[in-house]
Amino acid sequence: MSKIEVDAIDKQSGSTLTLGGSGTAVTLACGATQTGFGRTGTVNWQTGSIKTTTFTAANGEGYFVDTSSGAVTMNLPAGTAGNIVSAVDYTNTFQNNNFTIAPNGSQKIGGIANSIALSTEGQSVTFVYVDDTEGWKNVQDSTSNVTGSVPFLTATGGTESTVCTNFKVHTFTGPGTFTVTQASTTPANNEVSYLVVAGGGAGGTPTGSGGSGGGGAGGFRELKSPLTPYTASPLEGYSVVANRVSVTAAAFPITVGAGGAGVPSGPSCGGTGAGNNGSSSIFSTVTSAGGGGGGGADSVGDGEGGNDGGSGGGARYGPTVPQGGGGSGNTPPTSPPQGQDGGDTPSSTRSASGGGGAGGTGANGAPGSGYPTGSQPGGDGGAGVTTSITGSPTAYAGGGGGGKYAGTNGAGGTGGGGAAGNPGCAGTANTGGGGGGGSAPATNASSAGGSGIVVIRYKFQ
Repeated sequence: MSKIEVDAIDKQSGSTLTLGGSGTAVTLACGATQTGFGRTGTVNWQTGSIKTTTFTAANGEGYFVDTSSGAVTMNLPAGTAGNIVSAVDYTNTFQNNNFTIAPNGSQKIGGIANSIALSTEGQSVTFVYVDDTEGWKNVQDSTSNVTGSVPFLTATGGTESTVCTNFKVHTFTGPGTFTVTQASTTPANNEVSYLVVAGGGAGGTPTGSGGSGGGGAGGFRELKSPLTPYTASPLEGYSVVANRVSVTAAAFPITVGAGGAGVPSGPSCGGTGAGNNGSSSIFSTVTSAGGGGGGGADSVGDGEGGNDGGSGGGARYGPTVPQGGGGSGNTPPTSPPQGQDGGDTPSSTRSASGGGGAGGTGANGAPGSGYPTGSQPGGDGGAGVTTSITGSPTAYAGGGGGGKYAGTNGAGGTGGGGAAGNPGCAGTANTGGGGGGGSAPATNASSAGGSGIVVIRYKFQ
């Protein structure tokens, strides 16, 4: 039987009538209405109309609400028993901009004649109108947020390269921005490896027959995330929880410190010939301090101590009265230490000491005795350290060599430290190496420190 007449249905009062066989759809004619079938408790979701501004809901409908650009209000319809309305956080932004649900007139929501504001990310609700005593009752409230997973983060900025197939490296040799365009839904995968090296300090300026101290290396800080295996330096600091950086979908400004500028000429009238400190490099919560400038000679030929910094500058003592020792490294202090002290120069000598490096202190200048006449060499710069964070083993943060009185000039430390000379050699760019001290006999300008570098590495697939 393909059709059942209405009159036949009416005559079946008191008996059971089945419409259609298994798998057969029952369709009401255009304009027809139904009663007595009851409501299943579901709504018709309005997928073609995403709500971004205030709107009035209709009975039997569900709405996707987008509050990414601002708060949204849903006005409930005049409720009668059995009415149903639903809404869901479309962009997972209720926590940023609230979704407000307002009753019609004096009707109530959960027994209270007032609006409610939803502020939970990913929340969805379903309301049924029961009666005038309680009004709209929330029969379903989901605060779970089930989404597809994003296994790894994606980012832009600096010079990008791919190493070992699955890892991205962003290298910054100057100021820039590391922008995370998509964070992973697995928090552990947002922890990045980094290298932050500050600018090295300049070497000191000599006067007369004495040498000047080498500049200290820029501060060296490194962290290797467990997700990015490579051969790190001995100063890798993952064991210190405060060193760890987990990124979010945001922009992270990058500061790459400049090397300390060379002093243009020797001092006069009590002025100073000490080298300038380097500048700090910064990524997120990580700051590496600029290297300390090397000690120079004052107006009467007596020496000055090296400056404090990421690594300390080397000292330059005068022929009679010592004016100070090597600069202190790891200033301000970090764990592991970001650098080492500059070397001290014994009194009664005109040789100077090397600047500190990330991996070793600067060597002391030669004392006035114990060396053949005319042979008082300058101290070597402290050694830097080597890391393979970029995919290739590279040394950074070597101290500058101290200038000689006679004999040989101090060598620069491995990792970009400049050798002492007449004039001294500048620290290598983008290594944080300290500048080499000037040597006797001269009043040459001191040599600049090398600029720093910032490297970020993470797993992207």
